[in-house]
Amino acid sequence: MDGFNLFLDGLCLAGQGVMHMVFVSRLTGKKHQLRHFAAYLFILGALQLISVRLSLSGTLSIAVCVLGLYAISRFGMGNQRSVSWLAAVLAFYVSQLSFGIINSIEAALFPHFIGNSLLYLLLLAAQGLFFVLCIGCYHAALKLLAWTEDSQTPYIGLLLFPGLFFLAAELYILHSDYSFFAPVISLEEVGRHGTLLLLQAMGLAALFCTLYAYRHLCQGFQAQAALQSLTQAAQTQKIYITEAQLRYEQTKAFRHDIKNHLSVLDGLLKSGKLDESRAYLKKLAAVSESLSFPYQTGNPVVDILLGEKLGLTKEIAAEVSLLLPKPCGIDDFDLCVIFANALDNAIAACRSSGGTQVIRINGKQQGDFYMLTFENTCSDGPLPSEGTGLSNIKAVAEKYHGAVLMEKSGRSFYLSVLLNISPCDF
Repeated sequence: MDGFNLFLDGLCLAGQGVMHMVFVSRLTGKKHQLRHFAAYLFILGALQLISVRLSLSGTLSIAVCVLGLYAISRFGMGNQRSVSWLAAVLAFYVSQLSFGIINSIEAALFPHFIGNSLLYLLLLAAQGLFFVLCIGCYHAALKLLAWTEDSQTPYIGLLLFPGLFFLAAELYILHSDYSFFAPVISLEEVGRHGTLLLLQAMGLAALFCTLYAYRHLCQGFQAQAALQSLTQAAQTQKIYITEAQLRYEQTKAFRHDIKNHLSVLDGLLKSGKLDESRAYLKKLAAVSESLSFPYQTGNPVVDILLGEKLGLTKEIAAEVSLLLPKPCGIDDFDLCVIFANALDNAIAACRSSGGTQVIRINGKQQGDFYMLTFENTCSDGPLPSEGTGLSNIKAVAEKYHGAVLMEKSGRSFYLSVLLNISPCDF
């Protein structure tokens, strides 16, 4: 039996070590390496031998193991301090809780099989059930709480306190009620172990409820950030629309008065006042220049937006071949969403690429659909992850029964936006 117990202890220790490392790796989004496994398994094995030789308490041994797992997560995988602590505590809590649940079943049933060869098979089955339960709990925890460096995890350290409480409560149950194996068990003891099993199941449910609440907290922060971004974009786009309307009124007034200006200029020329005529003509040219746009798309809002965005980036060559149809069927606010976000992303990509920087904007009508294409230079690497800007563009495209396509070829990035411009209610 001693050899069999040694085999079970070694199997349990190795299994826990592998599960701990895989859980921490997947939870934090960091890749694990073979040396991490080797180092952690060595720590577990060495600590197990020291604990047996010196008769150390189980609580102290687990505390040292948690510290070792934290060290590998923090310094080996490069995770943040709070994330490393939480991942280590959760890894041990789930494994100890699974171990406690199986212990409750063993303590209530297995004394009846003492002296029976069937006990060995039952112990192996219990070990297998422990691994299944542990993996299932880890999988559920990963579903409820998973993050990477780019995702928002505000106040992540707050989860450490309930995690430590759950772990401490489970360790107290294990080392106060399952520190020895009773060869004979009464009906009262069976009831007590059943109660402990229920308490541990409730502890597991409490953990999942805590992680579920935290996930929704993170989603609330993300929604709030997206709302703030949309609010800022809306305010900026209102400014573009207001300025476009002002430019339109000024142009309309200038066109209304142009006949009077030409009459005055004609009178000056007929009177032979050439110097006054030249001065007056310069004034007309200045007024006309102030009302003109560097890019002519057929939409004053888009013209102003292009002029302002591209005018601030003298180091980036811009080529605009775009003529929006009239009537366009697309609200000016939605056009601002597309062009503002696409240009912001293109300008940021150009500035991070180095070398030649180019932005090309093209538009082509095909029946009731209009295709906008934004091309810009970018750095080497995979396609960028979808941020708030691209999400806003997709939302507008879906509103107009269109689609968005992104592709990358070498150092060029292409964003194509297909829109239905037919006059209908959206």
